Amino acid sequence: MDRPSPHVIDADAAYRALLARDARLDGRLFVGVTSTGVYCRPICRVRTPRRENCRFFATPAQAEAAAFRPCLKCRPEIAPGPGLAWSVMDASRTLARQAAHWLDAHADAFDNAEASCVAALALRLGVSDRHLRRIFAAEHGVTPLQYVQTRRLLLAKQLLSDTSMPVAQVAHASGFRSLRRFNDAFARNYRLTPSRLRREATGDAPGADHETRFTLAFREPFDRAALLHFLDARAIPGVEDVAALRVRRTLRPGIVGEQGGWLQAAFDPKHPRLTLSCPLSLAASPAALLAAARRWLDLDADVHAIALALHRLPGGDGLRLPGSVDPFELAVRAVLGQQVTVASARTLARRVVECFGSSLATPWPELDRCFPAPSALANAGLAQVTALGIIRTRAAAIIALAQAWPELEPLMQAHAPAPPLLERLRAIPGIGPWTAHYIAMRALGWADAFPPGDVAVLNALGLGRGARAEREADARSQEWRPWRSYAVLKLWNSLETRP
Repeated sequence: MDRPSPHVIDADAAYRALLARDARLDGRLFVGVTSTGVYCRPICRVRTPRRENCRFFATPAQAEAAAFRPCLKCRPEIAPGPGLAWSVMDASRTLARQAAHWLDAHADAFDNAEASCVAALALRLGVSDRHLRRIFAAEHGVTPLQYVQTRRLLLAKQLLSDTSMPVAQVAHASGFRSLRRFNDAFARNYRLTPSRLRREATGDAPGADHETRFTLAFREPFDRAALLHFLDARAIPGVEDVAALRVRRTLRPGIVGEQGGWLQAAFDPKHPRLTLSCPLSLAASPAALLAAARRWLDLDADVHAIALALHRLPGGDGLRLPGSVDPFELAVRAVLGQQVTVASARTLARRVVECFGSSLATPWPELDRCFPAPSALANAGLAQVTALGIIRTRAAAIIALAQAWPELEPLMQAHAPAPPLLERLRAIPGIGPWTAHYIAMRALGWADAFPPGDVAVLNALGLGRGARAEREADARSQEWRPWRSYAVLKLWNSLETRP
């Protein structure tokens, strides 16, 4: 079944998917049951409702706009996102999707002021308020305010289900500046008080007093081993630590909220979900935190569309595109990785952290450093950087990158269009097309990156070197669009597994 349109869903096909508990549509299809007033994910294990009692929606916002409230068992708030690839084929649709991604990560930044919410978003996207409202409604079937209101309420529901955070703190953390408005919105939309929802919630037990835990779901298949192997090979000592079914890392101040902190993602070995743990300070900005975590581990990937497009390439299904919770860190590491091995780039990154990073207390002694902030490297002398064993041209590129960060950072937002970022990156001496594509691939989660002249890709395709080989590789890659980033990963992995 193809992705449901915001307005036209084949109800008969959707009901067959519901009968089959089709996990491929988890996060892309929701069913409202008129006899109960509840909406569910298609994988919900409750008794299947009668066909005449079902209404189908593409998003939770549409279901809630139709006066349905979220199921307490299947928890629509933890469902994976739609995982749609960025495309240049439809500019209005792309803008509407960018708007939704931005609202997902900033749902807690606005109260009920539609004008300020839409104005800020329209300014960011470079369109008028009126145009934004029109294209948003056309794509998502609801207004931006309805969408962000649903995101806030679902965020609050997740906080009430997964954490022991006091109700007043939940209200503020999910974007409600007034406890009265929060209680009124809950009663009006969910027909429950926050306290009663917490009593009836089926979430996991809350974490210890010093931490908060969130449950995040994803679609299978998910090649956890490949993802963790990729992260482990590049893990900077003191900053990241990877083991079987879990990854931990530090966060410098300013990435999620004003304080630094740490994250731990632990995969459930039996179910398509993971537990995200963090200190209480990071949980104060839950929308940004959860959006960053989902991007970091590519939890929203459209694995079935990717598998269909790349079925001729070696390797299994379920490959994920490792992202980054710190785009600046990723960009610096991309420069360090130019024309050296992964192990050498990791060594250089460790030296950068030891020299310019800051200390951080975490529950684990092996994690005690944060990657340096842009300001630390922007003010560094060239001799300081080259003293770490980094060649002069790369050291200069890192300093220039840090100095340009105020201009680059707005272009580095997840799911933003890649061309403006690629153009700005290539204007920095020492950053060529390969580095720019690699940064966009992992920092933006750009699914269609294809780093030009990648030696490993050329070797995996058996093409040799040179301009002719690069043209041939690019020609072959056209059949993998818009999932070429995943194709690159598959080709890289194929070299590792060959005898």
